[in-house]
Amino acid sequence: NFPGGWRERDPMAGSAEFVEADNAEAIITRIETKSRKIESLLKQFKHVEALKTALEGSPPKTRDERCKSANWIVVHRAIMAIKDIDGMLNALDVEYYDILMKYLYRGLSTGDRPTCDQCLKIHEKLTERAGLGCILRCLTDTINVV
Repeated sequence: NFPGGWRERDPMAGSAEFVEADNAEAIITRIETKSRKIESLLKQFKHVEALKTALEGSPPKTRDERCKSANWIVVHRAIMAIKDIDGMLNALDVEYYDILMKYLYRGLSTGDRPTCDQCLKIHEKLTERAGLGCILRCLTDTINVV
């Protein structure tokens, strides 16, 4: 960590780097744009496409909690719209599994009953599909915190 902001390589995302806090407004703007796209997809009943869109570029490469919270709201909206979990997992590329697992744990940490119920249902199916390694990668990755 360096005073006044820092940059650290993310081993899970190649050369991607964290951005300094003064770029938080630009990140929030991108999240708002993504949110509008997701709402449009959900209105068209394209739930899996909405989830993929929500997970793309997640987590935001910043430690700014406003950005993480804004992105969580977008991902949460997409997660809660999923009805056919098996169908969603069949359509979701495997590279999304680890980040989805991170957001499931974020959802469980809210304590909100409907959110926890949905996250547990998806967690069970995702663990069957992706294995315990997905859980371990999620819990041990302290760089890409959602």
